Amino acid sequence: MLKAIMGRLLGRPALPDKLSYEAAREALERHSARLHRDLASRPEAEPEILYYLAGDRDPDIRRRVAANPSTPAKADRRLADDPDGGVREELARKIGRLVPELDAAAHARIRDLAIQTLQCLARDQLPRVRAIIADAVKDSATAPRDLVRRLALDEDDAIACAVVEYSPLLNDADLKEIVDLARVSERLAAVARRRGLSAAVCDAVVARADIGAIAALIANETAQIGDQALEAILAKAAEIEAWHAPLAMRPNLSERVLRRIAGFVSSALIERMARRPGLDAATELALKAAARRRIETGGGGALPSESERRVQAALKAGRLDEAFIGAAAEAGERDVVAMALAALVRVPPAVATRILDSRSARAVTALVWKAGLAMRVSVEIQSFVLKLPARERLLARGGTDFPLGPEEMATHLELFGIGG
Repeated sequence: MLKAIMGRLLGRPALPDKLSYEAAREALERHSARLHRDLASRPEAEPEILYYLAGDRDPDIRRRVAANPSTPAKADRRLADDPDGGVREELARKIGRLVPELDAAAHARIRDLAIQTLQCLARDQLPRVRAIIADAVKDSATAPRDLVRRLALDEDDAIACAVVEYSPLLNDADLKEIVDLARVSERLAAVARRRGLSAAVCDAVVARADIGAIAALIANETAQIGDQALEAILAKAAEIEAWHAPLAMRPNLSERVLRRIAGFVSSALIERMARRPGLDAATELALKAAARRRIETGGGGALPSESERRVQAALKAGRLDEAFIGAAAEAGERDVVAMALAALVRVPPAVATRILDSRSARAVTALVWKAGLAMRVSVEIQSFVLKLPARERLLARGGTDFPLGPEEMATHLELFGIGG
C-alpha cells in the first residue's frame, strides 16, 4: 500500500504488493515501461502476461521475464532465440537450475519445451551462455545425453572440460572419441582426471603421449592404468620430471615397479616411497639404500636449469617484465616463458607449462592477464611459442585491450587450479 501511495505522490504509477489479474492487465494497458519492468519480475504474474512481456521491445523487461521462475515454458522457448545475449544468459541460469527437476515435470509438453530450450541454449553463439548450461549439466545423470555430448565436444575448452571431467553420461566410446579429437592438452587432462577411468580409455590417453595429460592420469588414483600403459609411461618417465612425483605416490604399485621408479627420481621422493604403508621389509630397505646412494652421489635433486637461472636473475634484478618475456617468446624459449609467467603469477612452473601445452589462446591470454602483463605479450606467445595459425589466435581489442572480460579469464584459470 505504501508503495502505491508513494507512487501517486510522486506522480508515478505503482503496482500493489499483492498483484491481481486485473491490476496486471491494467499495468499492461498503461504502456508504462516502469510498470512493465515491475510486472515482468513478479512471480505471481499470470503466465499469459509474462508470455506477452517476453516480446517487449525493452531488453531489460525481457531479461526480467527470462529470470522469472513463473514464466511459462512456451515463453522460455521463445526467449532462447532472443537477439539480446543478456536475455539468453538470464534464461540459461534459470533453466540450469531446473535441470535436476526435468524428469519430474508433471506434463510431458512442459518437459519437452524445457528440453528444447536447454538444447537451444547449449548451441548458443555466446560462450558464456553455453558455459552456464555446461555447469548445470556437468554432473547430471538425467540431462539429455546428446546435449552433454555436444558440450563435451564444444570448441571452447573451458566449456568442454567441465563436462568431460565430470559427466556420468559419457561412456568409454565417447571418451575415446574426445581423446582422439582433442587438440589441446587440457581437454586430454580433463579425461585423465575422471574418476574410475577404464583401462581402455587410459590406454587411449597414454597413446597421445601428452605430458600434462599423462601426469594427470598417473595422479588419478582411481584410473585403471593397465600393465602395458604403465610400461609405456615408465619407458619415458626418467626424462619427464612432471611424472616423477605422481608415479612415486601412486598406490598399488608392485615392488618391482617401485624399485624401477627409485632408479630415476630424487632422493626426497625415494624417502617418501620408503614410507609407503604395506611395503615388505626387503623393498623398504632397498628404497632407503637407494635414497642414501642418491644423496651421496649428489643426486638429491636436479640442479637449476639455465632457464631457471635466467628467470631467477631477472626476478632479483626487477627485470622480469614485458620486455623480458616478450624477447623470450620471440626467441621461442618455451621454458623461459613458462617459468617467468609462473613466477609472476606465483604458481608452480608445471601449471604454466600445462597452460602452454593446452595451446588454448584463451587460457594463455588469461595467464598473461593474471601476470599483470599487456595483451601484446599474449599475442607474442601465441605467435612465436605456440605457433598458432592466424585463425586460432586471440588478438587485442582496439589494438591494446584484452578481448576477454575478467570473469571469463578467471574461469579459464580455474580450470588449471589458479584461483583469484
